[in-house]
Amino acid sequence: MRDNTFNIPVEQLRRAEDPAVFEFECTDELVARSEFIGQDRAIRSLQFGLGVDRPGYNIFVTGLTGTGKTTAIFEHIEKAIAQRQSADDVKPPDDWCYVYNFNDPDRPNAIRLPPGAGKRLRDDLDRLLTSIRTSLTNAFTSEEYGQQRKEVLEEGQKRAQPLIQEVETKAEEAGFMLRLTPAGVTLIPLTEGRPMTPEEFGALDSARRHEIEARQKPISETVDQVREQLRAIEIEVNDKLRELDRRVAEWVLKGLFDAITREYGGIPAVETFLERLREFTLASAEMLRQEPEQSVAPVPGAPALATAQPDPYAAFRCNVFVDNSNAKGPPIIVEPNPSFSNLFGRIDRKAFFGTYLSDHTMLKPGSVHQANGGYLILNLVDIASKPGAWEGLKRVVRTREIRLEDPMEQYGFFTPQTLRPEPIAADVKLVITGDPAAYFMLSAYDEEFWEMFKVKADFDTQIDRSRENVLAYAEFICACAEREGLRHFERDAVAEVVAHGSRLVDDQEKLSARFGRLRDVIVEADYWAGIEGASRVASSHVERAIDERVYRLNMIEERLREMIARGVILVDVQGAVVGQVNGLAVFDFGDFSFGRPSRITARTFLGQRGVTSIDRESQLSGKIHDKGVLILSGYLGWKYAQDKPLSLSASISFEQGYDAVEGDSASLAELCAILSSLADTPIRQDLAITGSVNQKGDVQPIGGLNQKIEGFHDVCRTIGFTGQQGVVIPTRNRHNLMLRKDVLESVRQKNFQVFAVESVDQAIELLTGVDAGVRDDDGAYPENTINARVDARLREMGEAMRQFGRPSRDGASPENGAAAAIVTESESEEPAQSGEIDDNGQ
Repeated sequence: MRDNTFNIPVEQLRRAEDPAVFEFECTDELVARSEFIGQDRAIRSLQFGLGVDRPGYNIFVTGLTGTGKTTAIFEHIEKAIAQRQSADDVKPPDDWCYVYNFNDPDRPNAIRLPPGAGKRLRDDLDRLLTSIRTSLTNAFTSEEYGQQRKEVLEEGQKRAQPLIQEVETKAEEAGFMLRLTPAGVTLIPLTEGRPMTPEEFGALDSARRHEIEARQKPISETVDQVREQLRAIEIEVNDKLRELDRRVAEWVLKGLFDAITREYGGIPAVETFLERLREFTLASAEMLRQEPEQSVAPVPGAPALATAQPDPYAAFRCNVFVDNSNAKGPPIIVEPNPSFSNLFGRIDRKAFFGTYLSDHTMLKPGSVHQANGGYLILNLVDIASKPGAWEGLKRVVRTREIRLEDPMEQYGFFTPQTLRPEPIAADVKLVITGDPAAYFMLSAYDEEFWEMFKVKADFDTQIDRSRENVLAYAEFICACAEREGLRHFERDAVAEVVAHGSRLVDDQEKLSARFGRLRDVIVEADYWAGIEGASRVASSHVERAIDERVYRLNMIEERLREMIARGVILVDVQGAVVGQVNGLAVFDFGDFSFGRPSRITARTFLGQRGVTSIDRESQLSGKIHDKGVLILSGYLGWKYAQDKPLSLSASISFEQGYDAVEGDSASLAELCAILSSLADTPIRQDLAITGSVNQKGDVQPIGGLNQKIEGFHDVCRTIGFTGQQGVVIPTRNRHNLMLRKDVLESVRQKNFQVFAVESVDQAIELLTGVDAGVRDDDGAYPENTINARVDARLREMGEAMRQFGRPSRDGASPENGAAAAIVTESESEEPAQSGEIDDNGQ
């Protein structure tokens, strides 16, 4: 059989971009692209989600990083706002303020105001407080007020004086002196015209004391009556003084409050607050006239305490919670750290004599408040890592209001003086970015997710390699150069970037849509052009940028290749061995991946266990790999056990494999190793093979194709080319070939080859150099073909199993009684392991 049948021409191993297709010499001749490249589905979804202004039509944007999600979101939000502004269908969001709640100070009231009115209200209230304090001070220190107050007091004294004189006269007539003290009225007995001392009173005999007490009783009753009359006069005087103060305060406040009330007429919430503030001011006029207490130094000479004191004028303070005075349209807020406090605000506190105080002026807004009336952009990974953030967002969407709460209360922690501010009405469009897996998980396990995010914008990682998109690549390069001050690219450099875009997605018909990575290549190519002193970026600079990046990341790859060359890791690249094949695996380290060959061995022997993977038994394989191994048994049964039982035990292993094995891309190599062992036909070690198979023997496409081919190529080059080395790949992967240029040069020099096969038969023919063979009309394979050898060997093994388990006439095994006992026990306990013998008779 000739290898040329499956050989892939070098022209098909990489799709280069011909610079001649560009109608420019350098990107400085182009217009920088401002529109997004590709992603029509995602863009239409964004436009729809931004256009529907209904509850629940928030947007979940999926796609990998570097696909331009955030840029597209910003551009289309701004475009949507601009369209609404041109149609006069948009206005800046309102201001939100928190003011004092006179009924319950721990529950501040929220007031909604037109944009910019919040600051005006705050400043007006500050000026009102200053004016009130000044006017009240002036009014209550005026001569007129002093005269009126004096008249009220003198009138009370005139009414009280006769009562006091009357009771004093009666007391003197009864032999007592009346003394007025802060504690009340005291009657003191007289002796010889003077007050009796306590010692003198104590020296009196009991008869004299009883006589004095008898005279004191009617006087005390009179004093009590006068005391009640005096108390009534005092109350009446105080009422008149308060009424005087109220009249003066009303006269002072009327003009001040009427002016500010007129300014905010038409805003019911402000009017109600000002009316309550007027009543509070009238009741607190005396407090407003006084100077607030100053902080006291704990030690003489030390500075005053920095701890805050309760604000006596808190009722006049307006907290401009959300200020949109400078907003031209709906806000666009991106929150990079969506913790609970950053999203939903916080309640600040200040220390005061061992405790903490808070009021409505210490309420701080979060991103949700700032984005109210506009758009809030968040990343799902950031939200998921912040306790309470996701549940809080769902609560906002569900209730359509934003509550300012202390997050510690949700976890049962004690919080001093917790405020309960009035919720704010929510009108915010949420745009959350995340990966597709997270979207599917939330869709499946979060009942409210569908109601919250009714629009999905899915950004693909690749776009068609059409002429339009290739030109868009060139315009993107031009935009990067102009935006970041880079050198412009010659058209051969643009062609190299286009080819690299196809290599990033391993597809000749596609281009990468992860423009973040392409931008890195553009920036690094500009750097190397600068190192060489070039005024423009050429293709050599792009190639160097790509190669240098690989060099920075491929140290592990080089170490493994060196271990293979030194024989530490066993891989043969020449000769032929029965039951041994070179498989190919990809090592992915996130920012860099590479391929390397791995020795796969197979051993077949008598038994009924079927195909056993040593890696699976050692729990070093994943579910997909295990499925691929099970498919091998299905193929062998379908191919060779139509006329006889499949009596086979086979073990396969990735030699020197100490890490987990996942994927089914080695199933073709494993099957070829098993067939080689059964047919006792050696496999070429100068070939490596990759591909998965189904139960019918079709070779299916796999991933990581270019890395696998290049990995085996680099090993062969390190050890030494023989001119016969190459890689066997699935035919259905041909469009994924985007190999490095050095690999293409090796193929041109006939040092390396790439073959494509469609079936297991083609693969085993290529690996062994022996025809696979096709069944004739009698169901038999041509003699000396691979399939004929395998079929014959399986028939021999089946017959051996039948003969080995047949008892002799005396009931003993053909070998001996002990052996028969062993076999019988083995079959009863674990039939799959009975009578296992190596295919070489060992």
